[in-house]
Amino acid sequence: MTKERLYLYDTTLRDGQQTQGVQFSTAEKTQIAEALDALGVDYIEGGWPGANPTDSGFFDEAPRTRATMTAFGMTKRAGRSAANDEVLAAVMNAGTAAVCLVGKSHDYHVTHALGIELEENLDNIRASIRHIKDQGREALFDAEHFFDGYKDNPEYALAACRAAYDEGARWVVLCDTNGGTLPEEVGRIVAAVVAAGIPGSHLGIHTHNDTENAVACSLAAVDAGARQIQGTLNGLGERCGNANLTTLIPTLLLKQPYADQFDIGVSREGLAGLTKLSRMLDEILNRVPMKQAAYVGASAFAHKAGLHASAILKDPSTYEHIDPALVGNARIIPMSNQAGQSNLRKRLSEAGLSVEKGDPALARILDRIKTREAEGYSYDTAQASFEILAREELGQLPTFFEVKRYKVTVERRKNKYDKMVSLSEAVVVVKVDGEKLLSVSESMDETGSDRGPVNALAKALIKDLGRYSKALDDMRLVDFKVRITQGGTEAVTRVIIDSEDGKGRRWSTVGVSPNIIDASFEALLDAIRWKLLRDDA
Repeated sequence: MTKERLYLYDTTLRDGQQTQGVQFSTAEKTQIAEALDALGVDYIEGGWPGANPTDSGFFDEAPRTRATMTAFGMTKRAGRSAANDEVLAAVMNAGTAAVCLVGKSHDYHVTHALGIELEENLDNIRASIRHIKDQGREALFDAEHFFDGYKDNPEYALAACRAAYDEGARWVVLCDTNGGTLPEEVGRIVAAVVAAGIPGSHLGIHTHNDTENAVACSLAAVDAGARQIQGTLNGLGERCGNANLTTLIPTLLLKQPYADQFDIGVSREGLAGLTKLSRMLDEILNRVPMKQAAYVGASAFAHKAGLHASAILKDPSTYEHIDPALVGNARIIPMSNQAGQSNLRKRLSEAGLSVEKGDPALARILDRIKTREAEGYSYDTAQASFEILAREELGQLPTFFEVKRYKVTVERRKNKYDKMVSLSEAVVVVKVDGEKLLSVSESMDETGSDRGPVNALAKALIKDLGRYSKALDDMRLVDFKVRITQGGTEAVTRVIIDSEDGKGRRWSTVGVSPNIIDASFEALLDAIRWKLLRDDA
């Protein structure tokens, strides 16, 4: 059976950049565009030329892509021709093969936001699309606030779409701009648009996630006939974000009826790189990946309950809806006080530790985990610390070095600008190969800002570990989480540290103590030991 083509339109670089706190550099936009092209999307919306220097710079240096590079702008303004609108001219001058213009389709926005007559708005849409077509470009029309407009005045919302379609727009994109339309409404309204004479082969869907339904609404639109989906990587976007292509792509490729019905241009090989792509974006944004993200999250295939892990060992499909390798992810059997021996043996095997069923060490490890979790430790979120604990109990943890003592001080003093600043300093004494080594480090960064006592402690510890120092050159701490597990005068602090290295590995370790510095140091020690284990130092 021949599959019908379904087109993917990525707007990470434009709508995604409207996320609060997100601002891509030109180089970062280029990096993301190249990764999107390798994934196999059909359109890459690079931004709004002329709106800011970054977007203009990107189009000046845009990479060559198989995907259709698209510039975004708005329909011409009232009172001038399309050829004499300098805002529209900046969009056209980007030289992209496709141009997407947003225009009003809700009568209220036309009369109140634009302050013009309804028919004049339709004329602006027609003239703008005609201008794009006359220059030999592919024209797309984003019908802003379409679903709210349709519910208030369906005749006018359809007229706006018809104005663009009749002038030759390749795609008329129905936008749920406020993100409040639910899937049943989207499906019903898209079907009505198709019935009104705009074929699904020319309809796109653009949803926002304000009710956590952006993906569901996009699928409802496809079910009703739309054949282009707009979205962003990791669901970036204004307010609550846009439809998440990181969720939509594997759903369309792997789930029925979509897998048999549609060709979306993304290969199985491209799909296998999805988790890496998702995390690359988070790395660019300097934010921690969401563990619960569908398909690509670190917890998407984590099985904590003993009953689940036991069944997974026999048949992964018992508790997994897909093979995690299809999206480049991996199964995790975390350890916790809910764990049984099935979890434990599976997790030990993944760490390269073979323990026979019935080995007394299994019971000792489980007892130790349950005791420590009662004290505040959390091993389901700190897999590396679990491995360190298990190796200690099995007698398989090398003594790389011994910490003899450490000290951390925090001082407030004036800098050269006569401004009071903090300065953290750490001293660590270790014993390596029979030799005592002392290291001192400050937490000041290149800007003269204090990075805190834990940073100073980490720098001092890694600074001189003898023959092990070189193995730690590419290691860095990427996240630091603190939680108080008990209140009052007996408060206990739990610290989770996420680390990564130049080989692309990422691991988590835990420390617990009434003293936050001691808890941090314990987690840091586990992180370093795990790294040395993996590098066979």
